[in-house]
Amino acid sequence: MRLDKYLSKALGLTRKEAKELIRKGEVKVGDEVVKKADYKVPEGASVFVEGQKVEAKDKVYIMLNKPKGYLSTTERDKDYPSFLDLIPEYEHLEPFAAGRLDVDAEGFLLVTNDGQLAHRITHPKWKVPKTYEVLLEKPLSEGDIEKLQKGEVLVEGKPVAVERVEVSDPNRVLLTITEGRYHIVKKTFERLGNRVLNLKRVAIGDIKLDEDLLEGYYRELTEEEVQRLKRSVGLEK
Repeated sequence: MRLDKYLSKALGLTRKEAKELIRKGEVKVGDEVVKKADYKVPEGASVFVEGQKVEAKDKVYIMLNKPKGYLSTTERDKDYPSFLDLIPEYEHLEPFAAGRLDVDAEGFLLVTNDGQLAHRITHPKWKVPKTYEVLLEKPLSEGDIEKLQKGEVLVEGKPVAVERVEVSDPNRVLLTITEGRYHIVKKTFERLGNRVLNLKRVAIGDIKLDEDLLEGYYRELTEEEVQRLKRSVGLEK
């Protein structure tokens, strides 16, 4: 990869800005100052800008603990900010959310620019489970639980794909489903005559939201977590 392109990917710079850094002698590859923008960076080489190591990334995988009041789209509107405002240093990589969360919902938003992985995670064919912590207006009855487990709750004429229901206290439920229809969790409980007071996604597949990750904070997924997600949708053996 050309050095100017490498810097653009690593720092979110324009090519012109990257070339200016290179021209000023601010860039080292290994121990050598390089002043040619078309210099080909060897695979595995370390690149330093003003003494700080930088790394070019093509793909990014982020666990974001989205707070309420943020859109899970890349578009801003006059009422709500986008989740991108929480990760400005990644915006040049053009990431997007792999599966939306409502503006009044919170929790695990998987942010990536890997279109193939995002498509499979959200596509019903792959049945990737998503787990939500749901606070309800009224306690969930044994009959309601049985209906959920047996697939007897219909939304828009189709049964909700419920994988698991766990009641942690009378009004708080962990619901795992393998689909992502619009407002599906809220509509599911509406069919049972109940109302969702708070909705938080706590897991995607077997990747759980870090308990110590505060609202509005994020971390990159580990390589092992990325591979687990990919294997779950047939992208890795």
